[in-house]
Amino acid sequence: MIEFRIDRKSGIPTYVQLALQVRHALRRGDLAVGDKLPTAKDVVSTLAINPNTVLKAYKELEHDGLVEGRPGLGTFVVGSLAKSGMAEKAALAHELDAWVGHGANAGLARSDLEALVAAALDREFPEPEGQ
Repeated sequence: MIEFRIDRKSGIPTYVQLALQVRHALRRGDLAVGDKLPTAKDVVSTLAINPNTVLKAYKELEHDGLVEGRPGLGTFVVGSLAKSGMAEKAALAHELDAWVGHGANAGLARSDLEALVAAALDREFPEPEGQ
């Protein structure tokens, strides 16, 4: 089951953070069709946020066809964002964890590592001209 985290300093609305975390978990394959999301009550008690915030995130995901609320049962994943290349996820995650650890041990800050990753992604997936 997904465990939500909120960055209150990010400036990103809480419901957007929740929805993004579900989308990321779906892309990584950490959530699959049939999995149950935490109840709004559980998320509220864990994160100390308004229940309407959780419901808004779940409604957005439902609108996008990714989850479905079932009265009396909860909210379940009904769609996937996983791509076929994600089968190599475990190996890639292990390499990435090692790389992040190496960078941290070298004294780089999170923001330094994020900038390196962003630059590598920009090189691999350049924006088409005119966009």
